[in-house]
Amino acid sequence: MSKVSLAGICDMHVHTSPDIRPRAYTDFELMEAGIRVGARAIVLKSHHGTTMNRAFLCNEHNRILHQGDNHFTMFGSITLNDAVGGLNPVATETALKMGAKVIWLPTTGAANHHRAYGKEGGIECLDGDGNVTPVVEKIISLAKEYDVVLGTGHISAQEIFKVVERARNMGLRKIVVTHPEFWVVGLTHEDQVRLVQDYDVILERCYAQPLGTWEKKSYKSNLEDNLKIIQEVGYRNVMVDTDGGQVENPNWEIAMAEYMQYLVDHGVSQEELDYMTKQIPYHLLGISA
Repeated sequence: MSKVSLAGICDMHVHTSPDIRPRAYTDFELMEAGIRVGARAIVLKSHHGTTMNRAFLCNEHNRILHQGDNHFTMFGSITLNDAVGGLNPVATETALKMGAKVIWLPTTGAANHHRAYGKEGGIECLDGDGNVTPVVEKIISLAKEYDVVLGTGHISAQEIFKVVERARNMGLRKIVVTHPEFWVVGLTHEDQVRLVQDYDVILERCYAQPLGTWEKKSYKSNLEDNLKIIQEVGYRNVMVDTDGGQVENPNWEIAMAEYMQYLVDHGVSQEELDYMTKQIPYHLLGISA
């Protein structure tokens, strides 16, 4: 089998330092890794706020240090957990005005995430009647207005179906179901097939998923399951991301290369791989090769 190349790829989900927990790379170190392998872009994610300001500094650092000898761009995002006031339209629009390209609905702050780890409370996206709340509708409208991605975060399967349906009805096209294979999210293959068939969403399938708590965490490979879902729903609705940056996992570029190589070694064509690692994220971010 031929060896994969990371040239031109885009990963829309990577964690870096500074963070509350240890990360393998700082923002600048991840930028340099991306440049080394010839990547086109990376989106920084934090469970604790915004990263578009950090992405801006990376791009300035790249411009000054490398003086235009590469085509790499770092992008930022906002995650609507408690650190930004939860489902906060003001924080969301501020982030979008400053260049954020992805809005993640609550992750570690989601009520579904809390329940999964035996905790109470958390942020809900549906009201008592099972309808999408007005504040979530406002965030959907902002995603549409600014032409950015809405990621479903760690909300429950029931919430995902309701939010996706409402977002589609409101005219939002850039909807990504965040690592549906993650046990906290808990979407079955049947759920994922239905979401693709009914709403034409993008399934973000990631390298590995955490087991246990932050203090004592191991990771489970998703590669075999990722391949199965590609075969079930088709490559045009699956985006290959790492959700990387953990010290427990291989460094970002190693994890991405391993993931891509696994797919190629198991029958995914180069054209299909390019679609999942380039064309889909390029479209979502509004960039060219």
